[in-house]
Amino acid sequence: MTCHTSSSGCDLEKLESLSDDSITEISENWNGFCSLSEALLKGSGDLSFSDEFVMRAKNLCKHGLSSLVEQHFLRCIEEIFERNGAKRFWSYFEPYRNAAPSETNKDLILEEEIQQVICKALEEISSQKQFQEKCLLLLARALQSYEEDKLQGQANPDSTRVYLFSKYQLIVSSVLLASLPHHFPGILHWYFKGRLEELSTIAAANSEDEEELGMDDKMDLDEKSKLPYKCGDMDSDINHKYTVFSENNKLVKNIGMVVRNLRNIGFTSMAEDAYASAIFFLLKDKVHDLAGDDYRSSVLESIKAWIQVVPLQFLRALLDYLGDFTNCNDPSPGLKSPLASHPSLCYSGTGIPSEGLVRWQLRLEYYAYETLQDLRIAKLFEIIVDYPDSAPAIEDLKQCLEYTGQHSKLVDSFISSLRYRLLTAGASTNDILHQYVSTIKALRTIDPAGVFLEAVGEPIREYLRGRKDTIKCIVTMLTDGTGGNPNGPGSSGDSLLEELNRDEESQENTTVDDDINSDDKQAWINAQNWEPDPVEADPSKGSRYRRKVDILGMIVGIIGSKDQLVNEYRVMLAEKLLNKSDYDIDAEIRTLELLKIHFGESSMQKCEIMLNDLIDSKRTNTNIKATIKHQPQPEQRDLDVSLDNLNATIISSNFWPPIQDEAVNLPEPVEQLLTDYAKRYTEVKTPRKLIWKKNLGSVKLELQFEDRAMQFNVTPLHASIIMQFQDQKKWISKNLAAAVGVPVDVLNRRINFWISKGVLAESMGADSADHTFTLMETMNDTGKSGTIDGGCEELLAGEDDGERSVASVEDQLRKEMTVYEKFITGMLTNFGSMALDRIHNTLKMFCIADPTYDKSLQQLQSFLSGLVAEEKLEFRDGMYFLKK
Repeated sequence: MTCHTSSSGCDLEKLESLSDDSITEISENWNGFCSLSEALLKGSGDLSFSDEFVMRAKNLCKHGLSSLVEQHFLRCIEEIFERNGAKRFWSYFEPYRNAAPSETNKDLILEEEIQQVICKALEEISSQKQFQEKCLLLLARALQSYEEDKLQGQANPDSTRVYLFSKYQLIVSSVLLASLPHHFPGILHWYFKGRLEELSTIAAANSEDEEELGMDDKMDLDEKSKLPYKCGDMDSDINHKYTVFSENNKLVKNIGMVVRNLRNIGFTSMAEDAYASAIFFLLKDKVHDLAGDDYRSSVLESIKAWIQVVPLQFLRALLDYLGDFTNCNDPSPGLKSPLASHPSLCYSGTGIPSEGLVRWQLRLEYYAYETLQDLRIAKLFEIIVDYPDSAPAIEDLKQCLEYTGQHSKLVDSFISSLRYRLLTAGASTNDILHQYVSTIKALRTIDPAGVFLEAVGEPIREYLRGRKDTIKCIVTMLTDGTGGNPNGPGSSGDSLLEELNRDEESQENTTVDDDINSDDKQAWINAQNWEPDPVEADPSKGSRYRRKVDILGMIVGIIGSKDQLVNEYRVMLAEKLLNKSDYDIDAEIRTLELLKIHFGESSMQKCEIMLNDLIDSKRTNTNIKATIKHQPQPEQRDLDVSLDNLNATIISSNFWPPIQDEAVNLPEPVEQLLTDYAKRYTEVKTPRKLIWKKNLGSVKLELQFEDRAMQFNVTPLHASIIMQFQDQKKWISKNLAAAVGVPVDVLNRRINFWISKGVLAESMGADSADHTFTLMETMNDTGKSGTIDGGCEELLAGEDDGERSVASVEDQLRKEMTVYEKFITGMLTNFGSMALDRIHNTLKMFCIADPTYDKSLQQLQSFLSGLVAEEKLEFRDGMYFLKK
């Protein structure tokens, strides 16, 4: 076989050894060959002089000029194709350089026009290429004939043709790509996108079950979330769609012809990129359309069903049309792709899917998972706010992450959302805690081991540690009736603590059978299925199989110590019990029992004694009132109050938090009532005595005026103030304060309640420091109009000015830490400046006598912050100094 890559220089050297007759013959044949080549390539399908062309080419080859013949003809083809083919082909698309359709502004007329131009341009250039290939076939016949004569029939009959056609294909591709307009790939993309949208519309219109395509927007959400996705269930529908696409051969055929023509001119990769990008673009739109902002339904199965019905069936029809469909089980030399035996596709009655189709399914499903995952991650903050209503969206996200493995993207994105939207000064501590609990509940569905939850929760925990009311809000959230979600339905009467206890019981019930049925075989199976923790896992937390997400533990972890939480609960419980007007403590007992389960009985012992005090108070109160009935009663005056109207809460002060004591003069009948009650208590509980906290408790009052009656439930101080107006209708502030037994500033604060209710009126006296308060007997005196509804106005202790019945944990800590103030001052005097850790360690080392220093680092920091606020200390660059 002659080498086809020999240079023209070698052929010209042979001319020197030729005779004049041979040169004349070569010259005549060369001139004829060149003219015939021009005429042949420029002709419009006229091949009448093809025999002469073949003869001239063969004669030149006999003189050893085959390479020259080949190169000249290919150069002619290239010049003519570039001049008449490529230039004209690209001219079709020049008017659309800046007119490609956009996503936001669709021009249907323009899209239709572009579609027609693409088809026309490709048909024209393919026709020209086909004609040039016929001409090239003539040259191949001449060269092949010469090779057969030379080698006496032993030459490969197709080698020359294959070689020339490969060179020609390279020429066509090179010429077109060299002048490729930058907007042409975009035009192709929009062409395929438009055609695929048509196919999707056709598939939807012919759908007998719109649920599988996700087109039924009015579907009940619960039904939509339960759509089945089984390969066997979809066989009949997939076959139906494949039939629809096959019978709809006009549209599929047009697309196939465009793809085939693009391949024909060497644009195989560009064509595949164009229709692949269009498919992915359409899939992305479908995912966004199905998912949207509704998180109450699962959409993953609907998306996967749509992939099976529309894109994959289109690709199957397209590959069939292009002749690329091959059975992946067909015997073929070489190694098979592992995708060839992928079992997830099942087309009943249509044969085994091709390897290319399997690859497409994997690509589309991965893209769908990733798109839905990104969509849900971007809206994860809103999804968690709506939890548990948004549980289907969380389940979809879990499946997507299991498929893509992009958990780190979730962590980074969600932490960013938290810092921007939640961990800000404008968000209340209560809202942050509720969002934290919802985050734990939602993410433990995605990550039962809690590996990624630790990373997501750390910024929230760190931020909450810097808020002063965190402990109080945690206790409130655990013990109130909002169930950890103040806006959630079905949470009335259920505290978060009760909810957590139910979850724990259900988990324990679930694991009991597992423990009973576990054996060595199961242990071996578990060992075989073991996987290491992700790289993001904290190695100090242990294996994911031994770790369990403990919501209460994570909440307590914000504080760092359960003792602080128990102390805060004790103060809150005391406040609640002291403000009770009855002895109903069933809810408090239930909460205490749940806390004892989580924190131990010893930690809750003082709280249990507090509740027992209420129970004993009810019993004692009943016994004292029972003794009254068996004794003769003196005649009561109009202002006397019966013991039947008094319910006393008797507490063991050693086990209660410090009680706020405020001096107040009660009216004489009330003082006499308390004295009588204390006397009877001593008779019943000899030798115990009662010490009254007169500022605590609640008083039910009914005020009767000339034109109205009003009921109130107020503190003893408020009751004492208004009862002074029973005999005297007008008071000056300093005289009223002396009568009630409180400072004037306290009186002015507390009396505002009665002024706001229209009971009293305030006016300025002769002295600017004196205020005059007058009782309003009629509505006309108040200057207000309207009717009185007879409802009971309530104002319990501390609600009007922020004061509490019980000293807060911070106040108790400040009082306890005051004894260490001198130690701290002395240390800073000697050392000049000290860091927090050093002060803490020094106090632990030297304060070992009574009182022993047993405070935490956070408690010390809180106390030092108070000293800084009082300008006793300075804090600079992490160091504490004495204030100069």
